[in-house]
Amino acid sequence: MESITVVSLLDVIGELFSDEFSIAVSNTKEYIYYRPSKWIDLKIRPGDPLKEGTIAHKAVVTKQKVSEFINRDLFGVPYHGMSMPFLHDGKLEGCVTAIFPALTDGKSVVTIKTQDGWIPIPFSRVIYLESKDKKTLVYTVDSSGTHKNSLQEFEYMLPKDYFIRCHRSFIVNVNQIKEIYPDTHSTFVLLMKNGDRVTVSQTYSSYFRKLLGF
Repeated sequence: MESITVVSLLDVIGELFSDEFSIAVSNTKEYIYYRPSKWIDLKIRPGDPLKEGTIAHKAVVTKQKVSEFINRDLFGVPYHGMSMPFLHDGKLEGCVTAIFPALTDGKSVVTIKTQDGWIPIPFSRVIYLESKDKKTLVYTVDSSGTHKNSLQEFEYMLPKDYFIRCHRSFIVNVNQIKEIYPDTHSTFVLLMKNGDRVTVSQTYSSYFRKLLGF
């Protein structure tokens, strides 16, 4: 089998995770590889110098892993990133950076469409979201409506500390769960505070239990 080049390997990795994060590789002075994701593109080009203040620059300077939020001043969009320096024979060669979107920066509401118009709903008042009949239904403390985003898109928009995907068709706000009941085949049924019941599928059950600690 022919040898695999670094670029082709990075392209494969980028294709696998193209919906999740962008990948940038640099030497100690400039970027040598960049692949944007579906969600965020910093418009980096091979040959661009490392900007002071970026996590890639910090990783090269400190020779340590760097993970932090970067505001929009450097690339025009805010992002979360993680950069890891790499060495060869003890000498710093550069770093690899994963760039994640900061979709909730400056935004703390979901704006749902109702029969009368649109209503902005604070995240805390969203009970759960359901994918049904090619629509995303948003159920809140006070009302319900639809949204143009898919559940996959909502997984990146909503705060991960209290919104959890529990089923192919559901994302729930854990602060809106009243009780959890066991169901058949290692699954669960959630009784939400508004009285609705939401299923935790077998695919997500172990992940759900781990996150909630039971």
